[in-house]
Amino acid sequence: MERKTFLRGALGVAALSISGCNKSGQRRVAVVPKGLAHLFWQSVHAGANKAAREHSIEVLWKGPASETDYNGQIQIVDAMINQRVDAICLAPIDKTVMLSVVERAAKEKIPVVIFDSGIDTESYAAMVATDNYAAGQLAAARMGEILGGKGEVVVVAVQPGGASTMAREQGFEDAIKKFPGIQIKDKRYGMADFAKSLQVAENMLTAFPNVNGLFASNESSAVGAARALKGRKSSTVKMVGFDWSPTLLEDLRSGLIDSLVAQDPFQMGYRSMIAAVDKLDGKPVEKNQPLPPRLITKSNIDSPEVKAQLEPDLKKYLD
Repeated sequence: MERKTFLRGALGVAALSISGCNKSGQRRVAVVPKGLAHLFWQSVHAGANKAAREHSIEVLWKGPASETDYNGQIQIVDAMINQRVDAICLAPIDKTVMLSVVERAAKEKIPVVIFDSGIDTESYAAMVATDNYAAGQLAAARMGEILGGKGEVVVVAVQPGGASTMAREQGFEDAIKKFPGIQIKDKRYGMADFAKSLQVAENMLTAFPNVNGLFASNESSAVGAARALKGRKSSTVKMVGFDWSPTLLEDLRSGLIDSLVAQDPFQMGYRSMIAAVDKLDGKPVEKNQPLPPRLITKSNIDSPEVKAQLEPDLKKYLD
């Protein structure tokens, strides 16, 4: 009898260790973004926190320092699985490289909600993301309009393997073909880095002096491209960017940037957390949950709808 009691006690301690010692009894959801530096991810964090507070969920927010560090992201997700979190919300840096941890989580019966960027597996509960291909098409339509259907364009892309930004870039490239008078002269990757995006933008503008249009497909590429244009004070290049930040909105107001295609990262974080909670509660969860993109220009930047999207109360949910 004493030996059986001892074994039961030992097994109980082991079970506590495996479960990550969640003493509070509160359900825990890991939220793993691609990175931490950009305002976009802070907005996702705030949205996830809002939903978590409404449902008494503990958020474990952790991301790699760089949006190119997929090894770091794999280690974070592995650690969350080892901690036996109740669910994981993940923005995969790479649609192929992150397959192993997503499928491992599924085997461990930990539901995964994919957000922002897709992945090459169906082993997830839901995906909440901008319709990125449509967003790229929206940018191309704007570019065709402001160039009058004629000109030369360069693209500051983000990085190979990122499903969301690759879809935007493909959408732009496909839709710009509707304007036979517009040529894409070059496309280079800024690798989700402000300085690298600045460098590739400058190099393309130098290599192709007749360029009159520039598309940048995320926040870091748009900031870098805008800095490149700012360094050319007499530049007449019209720029369509993607995502937003206070700096990009200032550049839009000043006329340096013509327009921005905006996502709604706060809603992305909120709806991802709701999807995770619903899955844990045994409720039906829609597999694909696309969010519409929005074109922001000087003419609508101060509209109530745009202001609500661009100015979520981050401090309220991140403190």
